Amino acid sequence: MIATANATGEYELTLQNERGEAEAGVAALVEGYGSLLFRVAHSVLRSHAEAEDVVQDAFVRVLEHRKTLPGVRDLRVWLVRIAWNLALDRRRRIRPDQLDAAFAASLAGHAVPADQALGDARRVRSMLEAIERLPKLEKQVLLLSGVEELPTAEVARVIGRSESATRALLFRARSRLRERLDKTERKGDRR
Repeated sequence: MIATANATGEYELTLQNERGEAEAGVAALVEGYGSLLFRVAHSVLRSHAEAEDVVQDAFVRVLEHRKTLPGVRDLRVWLVRIAWNLALDRRRRIRPDQLDAAFAASLAGHAVPADQALGDARRVRSMLEAIERLPKLEKQVLLLSGVEELPTAEVARVIGRSESATRALLFRARSRLRERLDKTERKGDRR
């Protein structure tokens, strides 16, 4: 990424492709990172419309801070962090039960019998509820690593922790989630 001053003194964003050729600014950011930011926001919000709003807000922030962009070392991590924080802010304003039922139903298969789809949706919902009960940092690390498939180094930069601390958080989150799901499954077997 290159930030250059135009004739009016404002900075314009220009991305370089693999061959070092300049590309369009914000449009290239949207094209290059829009879907990643959407997935990050959607993993937190579980709502298509809310996630789209977060992505738009993230790019508005980019435009607002375009003069400081030359100092950004890792644009991808910076953008993910913006989207992540915006999504968390929105999530605090939304009750968890408002989004989880529709999200769980959307994940269940549509080409399966209704009773199986209902069972799948219930399992997904119980998993989402278990994730929601995890401690804040463990939940964040699990979503970024497991759902968004970000490498540990990027997750560490997004949450502001070391890589070793991030790996430990991820291990604890997976262990705790596995325990809770096993416990829920055992309760279901007794019925």
